[in-house]
Amino acid sequence: MLFAVLFFLAGLGLLIGGANLIVHGASRVATLLGVPPMVIGLTIVAIGTSTPELAVSISSGLKGNGGLGVGNVAGANLFVMLVVVGISALWRPLHLHMQVFKLELPMIVIAALLMTALAWDGNLSRLDGCIMLCGGLTYTGLLFSMTRKASAATKKEFGHEYGPQTVPAARPRWPIQLGYAAMLIAGIAFTVIGSDLLVKGAVSIAEWLGVSAALIGLTIVAFGTSSPELVTTIVSTYKGDREVAVGNIMGSGVYNILVILSIACIVTPGGLPVDRDLLSFDIPLMAGVALGAIPVFLTGKKISRVEGALGIAIYMVYLLWLAFFRPV
Repeated sequence: MLFAVLFFLAGLGLLIGGANLIVHGASRVATLLGVPPMVIGLTIVAIGTSTPELAVSISSGLKGNGGLGVGNVAGANLFVMLVVVGISALWRPLHLHMQVFKLELPMIVIAALLMTALAWDGNLSRLDGCIMLCGGLTYTGLLFSMTRKASAATKKEFGHEYGPQTVPAARPRWPIQLGYAAMLIAGIAFTVIGSDLLVKGAVSIAEWLGVSAALIGLTIVAFGTSSPELVTTIVSTYKGDREVAVGNIMGSGVYNILVILSIACIVTPGGLPVDRDLLSFDIPLMAGVALGAIPVFLTGKKISRVEGALGIAIYMVYLLWLAFFRPV
């Protein structure tokens, strides 16, 4: 058991460190290429903070523990939508810009419902993965289109967080450019190695506790792999970059399903099996939380402290149900 915990913690540390390197390395490279900060924040950072979920889902699927990967994505989205959003709103009421209502909010609902429908037969096949990935590519295309029409204030906020809108007049010398690329490569290597260790540790812990790998994926693995989103949101909130915080939260939730999970389905022979307990409660709950966000988001176009606290309370009740009432 001790070795399992050590494997898990070592893997988690490598995943978190790797995700940070990927986000920073990719952001710097994108800035040098002249990618607008809004695109960096809403795509590169959103995907980068989701690389732990991607690595874990692929590794668990290839090792025959697909339930852990699916549980990880469902658990991570529940954690992000209820706890990460809740903490940010508790700190300061979370005002929302129009793009959230026009794109991110509808897409998180569509993604959750699509995952629920495709998983209902007990398996997320390669075809299902291709369908979800098409949705992810469509979302990214719409995102690029809408960033061109974003308000000047929103662009300024993302520019403050991720750098100038255009390529710097004087590019860094080639050793620095190579350093950014090396940072990105190192981050990918850390996430690959970390995911292998984390999956081995998580499966061993599940066997020792006598519970399913999916349950471990819903809880401790989801907490760990969602930590980049939590840290990014807290930092953005502290800096006052509220648009950045909302974009990261919603974008990560969409990409977790439409890109992260879809890629795991495609690369895993036979797709990912979906546990009956996930189908009967956890995945529908994830879809329900996404649907429930609609009236919350539309109330005054902000998430109040009370609504943030309510989200955290719902998640605490969910954890109690997992601990005491969910079948092992």
